[in-house]
Amino acid sequence: MALLSREQIFAAEDRPVEEVEVPQWGGSVRVRGLDGRGRDEYFASMTTIRRPGDRPTMDTANATAKLVARCIVGDGNEPMFTQSDVHALGEKSGVALDKVFTVAQRLSGLSEEDMAELGKASESTPNGRSTSGSPATSGARSKPSSP
Repeated sequence: MALLSREQIFAAEDRPVEEVEVPQWGGSVRVRGLDGRGRDEYFASMTTIRRPGDRPTMDTANATAKLVARCIVGDGNEPMFTQSDVHALGEKSGVALDKVFTVAQRLSGLSEEDMAELGKASESTPNGRSTSGSPATSGARSKPSSP
């Protein structure tokens, strides 16, 4: 296999897109895998630091909706949702969100192991007690702060 040039790498269409039928919503949605920055932003949205100097802890609030919002795209493959939509999206059917989340997770290369690794940041606090439950297995894509 030939070595790729810088230009070839930048020109590659490497973010998969898949249409997902969501009967609960009465149609289908287009789901696009995260890019590297979006993946890092998603991971960052899943952690919180309560006070300076504290270890990060898991923030699983609306974890499914966070990834779904980041990955559902419109006709131009631009995100349909923003960070401010995550809470409202989280109010939709759990079955529908999970169906889209599962595809978004696969297209973004987010394995169960990735999610478990993310959870290790909050396994224990300095006093040894856990500050969160098990790692989230669901999440969503909101529009990143930059395209």
